[in-house]
Amino acid sequence: MELILIIGISALLQFAAAFFAFRLIRVTGFQIAWVLISAAFCAMGIRRVIALAELLAGELPHGGDLVVESVGLVISIMMLAGVLSIGPLFRTIKAAEAALRQSRDELEGLVSERTEELQDANARLSVELDERRKAEHLMAQYAGDLARSNAELEQFAYVASHDLQEPLRMVASFTQLLAKRYRGQLDADADEFIGFAVDGSTRMQRLLNDLLAYSRVGTRSKPFVMVECDSVLSDALDNLKPAIEESGAIITHEPLPIVRGDEVQLTQLFQNLIANAVKFHGHEPLQVHISAQLQDGDWVFAVRDNGIGIAPEQQERIFLIFQRLHHRSEYPGTGIGLALCKRIVERHGGRIWVESEVGKGAMFYFTIKGGENAPKEPRELSAN
Repeated sequence: MELILIIGISALLQFAAAFFAFRLIRVTGFQIAWVLISAAFCAMGIRRVIALAELLAGELPHGGDLVVESVGLVISIMMLAGVLSIGPLFRTIKAAEAALRQSRDELEGLVSERTEELQDANARLSVELDERRKAEHLMAQYAGDLARSNAELEQFAYVASHDLQEPLRMVASFTQLLAKRYRGQLDADADEFIGFAVDGSTRMQRLLNDLLAYSRVGTRSKPFVMVECDSVLSDALDNLKPAIEESGAIITHEPLPIVRGDEVQLTQLFQNLIANAVKFHGHEPLQVHISAQLQDGDWVFAVRDNGIGIAPEQQERIFLIFQRLHHRSEYPGTGIGLALCKRIVERHGGRIWVESEVGKGAMFYFTIKGGENAPKEPRELSAN
Protein backbone atom coordinates (compact mmCIF):
# COMPACT_ATOMS: atom_id res chain seq x y z
CA MET A 1 0.00 0.00 0.00
CA GLU A 2 2.86 2.42 0.79
CA LEU A 3 4.48 1.65 -2.57
CA ILE A 4 1.27 2.45 -4.40
CA LEU A 5 0.95 5.77 -2.56
CA ILE A 6 4.58 6.71 -3.30
CA ILE A 7 4.28 5.84 -6.99
CA GLY A 8 1.02 7.76 -7.28
CA ILE A 9 2.43 10.90 -5.64
CA SER A 10 5.58 10.69 -7.82
CA ALA A 11 3.42 10.43 -10.95
CA LEU A 12 1.37 13.50 -9.91
CA LEU A 13 4.51 15.46 -9.11
CA GLN A 14 6.10 14.58 -12.45
CA PHE A 15 2.96 15.57 -14.39
CA ALA A 16 2.84 18.82 -12.38
CA ALA A 17 6.52 19.43 -13.19
CA ALA A 18 5.75 18.79 -16.88
CA PHE A 19 2.85 21.24 -16.72
CA PHE A 20 4.86 24.02 -15.07
CA ALA A 21 7.84 23.36 -17.33
CA PHE A 22 5.57 23.84 -20.33
CA ARG A 23 4.15 27.04 -18.79
CA LEU A 24 7.65 28.50 -18.56
CA ILE A 25 7.34 29.14 -22.29
CA ARG A 26 4.98 32.03 -21.40
CA VAL A 27 7.63 33.53 -19.15
CA THR A 28 10.81 32.96 -21.14
CA GLY A 29 9.41 32.82 -24.65
CA PHE A 30 9.22 29.73 -26.85
CA GLN A 31 12.22 27.51 -26.36
CA ILE A 32 12.46 23.87 -27.53
CA ALA A 33 14.27 22.98 -24.31
CA TRP A 34 11.14 23.51 -22.21
CA VAL A 35 9.09 21.35 -24.61
CA LEU A 36 11.62 18.55 -24.34
CA ILE A 37 11.83 18.86 -20.53
CA SER A 38 8.04 18.86 -20.28
CA ALA A 39 7.86 15.78 -22.53
CA ALA A 40 10.49 14.04 -20.39
CA PHE A 41 8.51 14.77 -17.24
CA CYS A 42 5.36 13.44 -18.93
CA ALA A 43 7.19 10.24 -19.96
CA MET A 44 8.40 9.78 -16.39
CA GLY A 45 4.89 10.34 -15.11
CA ILE A 46 3.45 7.83 -17.60
CA ARG A 47 6.06 5.31 -16.46
CA ARG A 48 4.90 5.79 -12.89
CA VAL A 49 1.24 5.35 -13.97
CA ILE A 50 2.14 2.07 -15.73
CA ALA A 51 3.95 0.85 -12.64
CA LEU A 52 0.96 1.84 -10.53
CA ALA A 53 -1.37 -0.06 -12.90
CA GLU A 54 0.77 -3.18 -12.64
CA LEU A 55 0.62 -3.04 -8.85
CA LEU A 56 -3.11 -2.57 -8.88
CA ALA A 57 -3.42 -5.56 -11.28
CA GLY A 58 -1.89 -7.75 -8.62
CA GLU A 59 1.66 -7.98 -9.79
CA LEU A 60 3.92 -8.37 -6.82
CA PRO A 61 6.53 -5.68 -6.34
CA HIS A 62 10.21 -6.43 -6.14
CA GLY A 63 11.94 -6.18 -2.81
CA GLY A 64 13.85 -3.00 -3.65
CA ASP A 65 10.94 -1.19 -5.36
CA LEU A 66 9.95 0.67 -2.18
CA VAL A 67 13.41 2.20 -1.76
CA VAL A 68 13.75 3.03 -5.44
CA GLU A 69 10.33 4.63 -5.58
CA SER A 70 11.01 6.57 -2.39
CA VAL A 71 14.15 8.02 -3.95
CA GLY A 72 12.15 8.73 -7.13
CA LEU A 73 9.55 10.59 -5.02
CA VAL A 74 12.28 12.79 -3.53
CA ILE A 75 13.68 13.45 -7.01
CA SER A 76 10.19 14.32 -8.27
CA ILE A 77 9.74 16.79 -5.43
CA MET A 78 13.10 18.41 -6.24
CA MET A 79 12.26 18.59 -9.96
CA LEU A 80 8.94 20.30 -9.24
CA ALA A 81 10.58 22.72 -6.83
CA GLY A 82 13.24 23.50 -9.42
CA VAL A 83 10.68 24.14 -12.15
CA LEU A 84 8.59 26.32 -9.83
CA SER A 85 11.66 28.43 -8.83
CA ILE A 86 12.71 29.08 -12.41
CA GLY A 87 9.61 31.19 -13.17
CA PRO A 88 10.20 33.87 -10.47
CA LEU A 89 13.90 33.85 -11.30
CA PHE A 90 13.18 34.62 -14.95
CA ARG A 91 10.61 37.24 -13.95
CA THR A 92 13.24 38.90 -11.74
CA ILE A 93 15.76 38.77 -14.58
CA LYS A 94 13.21 40.24 -17.00
CA ALA A 95 12.32 43.00 -14.53
CA ALA A 96 16.02 43.75 -14.12
CA GLU A 97 16.48 43.80 -17.88
CA ALA A 98 13.48 46.12 -18.24
CA ALA A 99 14.81 48.40 -15.52
CA LEU A 100 18.25 48.31 -17.16
CA ARG A 101 16.73 49.18 -20.54
CA GLN A 102 14.77 52.03 -18.96
CA SER A 103 17.88 53.33 -17.19
CA ARG A 104 19.84 53.01 -20.41
CA ASP A 105 17.15 54.88 -22.34
CA GLU A 106 17.03 57.59 -19.66
CA LEU A 107 20.84 57.80 -19.64
CA GLU A 108 20.92 58.04 -23.42
CA GLY A 109 18.31 60.80 -23.22
CA LEU A 110 20.34 62.67 -20.61
CA VAL A 111 23.51 62.18 -22.63
CA SER A 112 21.71 63.44 -25.70
CA GLU A 113 20.42 66.50 -23.81
CA ARG A 114 23.83 67.22 -22.30
CA THR A 115 25.45 66.73 -25.69
CA GLU A 116 23.07 69.25 -27.22
CA GLU A 117 23.68 71.65 -24.32
CA LEU A 118 27.44 71.16 -24.69
CA GLN A 119 27.23 71.75 -28.42
CA ASP A 120 25.22 74.93 -27.79
CA ALA A 121 27.73 76.04 -25.14
CA ASN A 122 30.61 75.28 -27.49
CA ALA A 123 28.91 77.27 -30.21
CA ARG A 124 28.36 80.21 -27.85
CA LEU A 125 31.93 79.90 -26.57
CA SER A 126 33.23 79.85 -30.12
CA VAL A 127 31.28 83.02 -30.88
CA GLU A 128 32.52 84.64 -27.67
CA LEU A 129 36.11 83.62 -28.46
CA ASP A 130 35.78 85.08 -31.93
CA GLU A 131 34.36 88.29 -30.48
CA ARG A 132 37.11 88.37 -27.85
CA ARG A 133 39.79 87.83 -30.48
CA LYS A 134 38.30 90.64 -32.54
CA ALA A 135 38.10 92.85 -29.44
CA GLU A 136 41.71 91.99 -28.51
CA HIS A 137 42.80 92.72 -32.06
CA LEU A 138 41.00 96.06 -31.98
CA MET A 139 42.40 96.76 -28.53
CA ALA A 140 45.90 95.99 -29.78
CA GLN A 141 45.33 98.33 -32.70
CA TYR A 142 43.98 101.03 -30.39
CA ALA A 143 46.88 100.49 -27.99
CA GLY A 144 49.33 100.78 -30.86
CA ASP A 145 47.59 103.89 -32.14
CA LEU A 146 47.52 105.33 -28.63
CA ALA A 147 51.20 104.56 -28.10
CA ARG A 148 52.09 106.19 -31.40
CA SER A 149 49.85 109.15 -30.60
CA ASN A 150 51.40 109.53 -27.15
CA ALA A 151 54.88 109.28 -28.62
CA GLU A 152 54.00 111.90 -31.23
CA LEU A 153 52.46 114.15 -28.56
CA GLU A 154 55.50 113.72 -26.34
CA GLN A 155 57.78 114.51 -29.25
CA PHE A 156 55.63 117.49 -30.19
CA ALA A 157 55.61 118.77 -26.60
CA TYR A 158 59.36 118.36 -26.41
CA VAL A 159 60.02 120.03 -29.76
CA ALA A 160 57.49 122.79 -29.11
CA SER A 161 58.77 123.59 -25.66
CA HIS A 162 62.40 123.28 -26.76
CA ASP A 163 62.02 125.35 -29.91
CA LEU A 164 60.02 128.03 -28.14
CA GLN A 165 62.82 128.55 -25.65
CA GLU A 166 64.98 130.65 -27.98
CA PRO A 167 62.36 133.22 -29.11
CA LEU A 168 61.02 133.37 -25.56
CA ARG A 169 64.49 134.03 -24.20
CA MET A 170 64.76 136.88 -26.69
CA VAL A 171 61.41 138.34 -25.63
CA ALA A 172 62.33 137.97 -21.95
CA SER A 173 65.73 139.55 -22.47
CA PHE A 174 64.38 142.57 -24.33
CA THR A 175 61.51 143.12 -21.91
CA GLN A 176 63.93 142.93 -18.99
CA LEU A 177 66.21 145.35 -20.86
CA LEU A 178 63.28 147.71 -21.37
CA ALA A 179 62.36 147.50 -17.71
CA LYS A 180 65.94 148.19 -16.66
CA ARG A 181 66.73 150.97 -19.15
CA TYR A 182 63.46 152.88 -19.33
CA ARG A 183 61.93 152.40 -15.89
CA GLY A 184 60.85 155.82 -14.63
CA GLN A 185 61.48 157.52 -17.97
CA LEU A 186 58.01 156.77 -19.27
CA ASP A 187 54.67 157.19 -17.57
CA ALA A 188 53.35 154.90 -14.85
CA ASP A 189 51.24 152.91 -17.31
CA ALA A 190 54.29 152.13 -19.42
CA ASP A 191 56.21 150.89 -16.39
CA GLU A 192 53.23 148.72 -15.43
CA PHE A 193 52.93 147.30 -18.92
CA ILE A 194 56.63 146.52 -19.06
CA GLY A 195 56.31 144.80 -15.66
CA PHE A 196 53.45 142.68 -17.01
CA ALA A 197 55.55 141.70 -20.02
CA VAL A 198 58.54 140.74 -17.87
CA ASP A 199 56.34 138.72 -15.50
CA GLY A 200 54.55 137.01 -18.39
CA SER A 201 57.78 136.04 -20.15
CA THR A 202 59.24 134.74 -16.90
CA ARG A 203 56.17 132.62 -16.21
CA MET A 204 56.20 131.37 -19.80
CA GLN A 205 59.82 130.31 -19.45
CA ARG A 206 58.99 128.45 -16.24
CA LEU A 207 55.99 126.80 -17.90
CA LEU A 208 58.03 125.71 -20.93
CA ASN A 209 60.76 124.33 -18.69
CA ASP A 210 58.19 122.32 -16.73
CA LEU A 211 56.49 121.13 -19.93
CA LEU A 212 59.88 120.11 -21.29
CA ALA A 213 60.59 118.12 -18.12
CA TYR A 214 57.14 116.51 -18.36
CA SER A 215 57.68 115.44 -21.99
CA ARG A 216 61.16 114.09 -21.23
CA VAL A 217 59.74 111.47 -18.85
CA GLY A 218 58.97 109.36 -21.90
CA THR A 219 61.36 110.68 -24.54
CA ARG A 220 64.58 111.32 -22.60
CA SER A 221 64.37 108.64 -19.93
CA LYS A 222 67.31 106.46 -18.86
CA PRO A 223 67.45 102.66 -18.42
CA PHE A 224 66.58 101.37 -14.97
CA VAL A 225 69.44 100.59 -12.59
CA MET A 226 69.70 99.85 -8.88
CA VAL A 227 69.22 103.19 -7.14
CA GLU A 228 69.88 104.03 -3.48
CA CYS A 229 66.90 106.11 -2.42
CA ASP A 230 68.88 107.67 0.44
CA SER A 231 71.33 109.11 -2.11
CA VAL A 232 68.50 110.22 -4.40
CA LEU A 233 66.77 112.00 -1.50
CA SER A 234 70.03 113.69 -0.52
CA ASP A 235 70.41 115.04 -4.07
CA ALA A 236 66.82 116.31 -4.04
CA LEU A 237 67.37 118.07 -0.71
CA ASP A 238 70.56 119.68 -2.01
CA ASN A 239 68.59 121.07 -4.95
CA LEU A 240 65.95 122.44 -2.57
CA LYS A 241 68.38 123.76 0.05
CA PRO A 242 67.60 127.49 -0.47
CA ALA A 243 63.83 126.94 -0.26
CA ILE A 244 64.20 124.66 2.78
CA GLU A 245 66.40 127.18 4.59
CA GLU A 246 64.04 130.02 3.77
CA SER A 247 61.00 128.17 5.08
CA GLY A 248 62.82 126.80 8.15
CA ALA A 249 61.50 123.34 7.31
CA ILE A 250 62.68 120.27 9.18
CA ILE A 251 63.04 117.29 6.82
CA THR A 252 63.43 113.84 8.40
CA HIS A 253 63.45 110.41 6.87
CA GLU A 254 63.72 106.77 7.83
CA PRO A 255 66.24 104.43 6.16
CA LEU A 256 65.15 104.12 2.55
CA PRO A 257 65.53 101.04 0.32
CA ILE A 258 67.43 100.34 -2.86
CA VAL A 259 65.07 100.09 -5.84
CA ARG A 260 65.35 99.59 -9.56
CA GLY A 261 64.60 102.78 -11.45
CA ASP A 262 65.75 105.94 -13.21
CA GLU A 263 67.95 107.87 -10.76
CA VAL A 264 67.33 111.28 -12.35
CA GLN A 265 63.55 110.82 -12.41
CA LEU A 266 63.44 109.50 -8.83
CA THR A 267 65.39 112.56 -7.74
CA GLN A 268 62.84 114.73 -9.53
CA LEU A 269 60.03 112.78 -7.85
CA PHE A 270 61.31 113.36 -4.31
CA GLN A 271 62.22 116.96 -5.16
CA ASN A 272 58.74 117.80 -6.46
CA LEU A 273 56.94 116.20 -3.50
CA ILE A 274 59.13 117.96 -0.93
CA ALA A 275 58.93 121.26 -2.85
CA ASN A 276 55.15 120.88 -2.87
CA ALA A 277 55.17 120.49 0.93
CA VAL A 278 57.46 123.51 1.32
CA LYS A 279 55.26 125.62 -0.95
CA PHE A 280 51.98 124.77 0.81
CA HIS A 281 53.16 125.03 4.42
CA GLY A 282 50.87 126.34 7.11
CA HIS A 283 51.42 128.72 10.02
CA GLU A 284 53.20 126.13 12.15
CA PRO A 285 56.88 125.28 11.51
CA LEU A 286 56.98 122.93 8.57
CA GLN A 287 57.88 119.29 9.23
CA VAL A 288 58.27 116.77 6.42
CA HIS A 289 58.93 113.07 7.03
CA ILE A 290 59.79 110.48 4.37
CA SER A 291 59.44 106.73 5.01
CA ALA A 292 59.08 103.45 3.11
CA GLN A 293 57.55 100.05 3.87
CA LEU A 294 57.61 96.81 1.90
CA GLN A 295 54.08 95.56 1.10
CA ASP A 296 53.32 92.62 -1.22
CA GLY A 297 56.65 92.94 -3.03
CA ASP A 298 56.36 96.70 -3.59
CA TRP A 299 57.91 99.55 -1.65
CA VAL A 300 55.28 102.03 -0.49
CA PHE A 301 56.89 105.43 0.06
CA ALA A 302 55.20 108.09 2.16
CA VAL A 303 55.92 111.84 2.26
CA ARG A 304 54.08 113.40 5.22
CA ASP A 305 53.80 117.11 5.96
CA ASN A 306 51.86 119.34 8.34
CA GLY A 307 50.87 121.92 5.73
CA ILE A 308 47.54 123.39 4.69
CA GLY A 309 46.13 120.06 3.47
CA ILE A 310 43.92 119.21 0.50
CA ALA A 311 40.14 118.85 0.35
CA PRO A 312 39.01 115.27 -0.42
CA GLU A 313 37.14 116.31 -3.59
CA GLN A 314 40.36 117.84 -4.99
CA GLN A 315 42.68 114.92 -4.30
CA GLU A 316 42.36 113.33 -7.75
CA ARG A 317 42.50 116.61 -9.62
CA ILE A 318 45.90 117.66 -8.29
CA PHE A 319 47.66 114.96 -10.36
CA LEU A 320 46.30 116.34 -13.66
CA ILE A 321 48.54 118.56 -15.73
CA PHE A 322 47.97 122.33 -15.49
CA GLN A 323 45.48 121.87 -12.63
CA ARG A 324 45.85 124.45 -9.86
CA LEU A 325 43.83 124.68 -6.63
CA HIS A 326 45.03 128.19 -5.76
CA HIS A 327 45.61 131.40 -7.66
CA ARG A 328 49.19 132.09 -8.68
CA SER A 329 49.16 135.22 -6.54
CA GLU A 330 48.76 132.97 -3.46
CA TYR A 331 51.09 130.13 -4.45
CA PRO A 332 53.36 130.31 -7.51
CA GLY A 333 53.76 127.41 -9.93
CA THR A 334 52.61 125.99 -13.25
CA GLY A 335 50.46 123.07 -12.09
CA ILE A 336 52.78 120.47 -13.63
CA GLY A 337 54.77 119.30 -10.58
CA LEU A 338 52.40 116.61 -9.27
CA ALA A 339 51.43 115.56 -12.81
CA LEU A 340 55.13 115.00 -13.44
CA CYS A 341 55.34 112.92 -10.25
CA LYS A 342 52.44 110.79 -11.48
CA ARG A 343 54.14 110.16 -14.83
CA ILE A 344 57.41 109.20 -13.19
CA VAL A 345 55.72 106.80 -10.77
CA GLU A 346 53.67 105.19 -13.56
CA ARG A 347 56.80 104.74 -15.68
CA HIS A 348 58.24 102.80 -12.73
CA GLY A 349 55.15 100.56 -12.66
CA GLY A 350 53.64 102.10 -9.54
CA ARG A 351 50.85 104.44 -8.54
CA ILE A 352 50.60 107.64 -6.51
CA TRP A 353 47.83 109.00 -4.30
CA VAL A 354 47.27 111.38 -1.41
CA GLU A 355 45.41 111.22 1.89
CA SER A 356 44.65 114.60 3.44
CA GLU A 357 42.23 116.91 5.16
CA VAL A 358 42.13 120.67 4.98
CA GLY A 359 44.28 122.16 7.72
CA LYS A 360 45.69 118.78 8.79
CA GLY A 361 48.58 118.30 6.42
CA ALA A 362 48.93 115.74 3.64
CA MET A 363 50.37 112.25 3.22
CA PHE A 364 51.54 111.48 -0.33
CA TYR A 365 52.06 107.79 -1.13
CA PHE A 366 53.70 106.19 -4.16
CA THR A 367 54.81 102.65 -4.92
CA ILE A 368 57.99 101.32 -6.55
CA LYS A 369 58.85 97.69 -7.29
CA GLY A 370 60.79 95.99 -4.50
CA GLY A 371 64.56 96.00 -4.31
CA GLU A 372 66.90 95.77 -1.32
CA ASN A 373 66.78 97.25 2.17
CA ALA A 374 68.95 100.16 3.16
CA PRO A 375 70.88 100.26 6.47
CA LYS A 376 68.50 101.11 9.28
CA GLU A 377 70.04 104.31 10.54
CA PRO A 378 67.50 107.12 11.11
CA ARG A 379 68.59 110.54 9.90
CA GLU A 380 67.37 114.11 10.27
CA LEU A 381 67.99 117.13 8.07
CA SER A 382 67.13 120.64 9.22
CA ALA A 383 67.45 124.07 7.75
CA ASN A 384 68.60 125.36 11.11
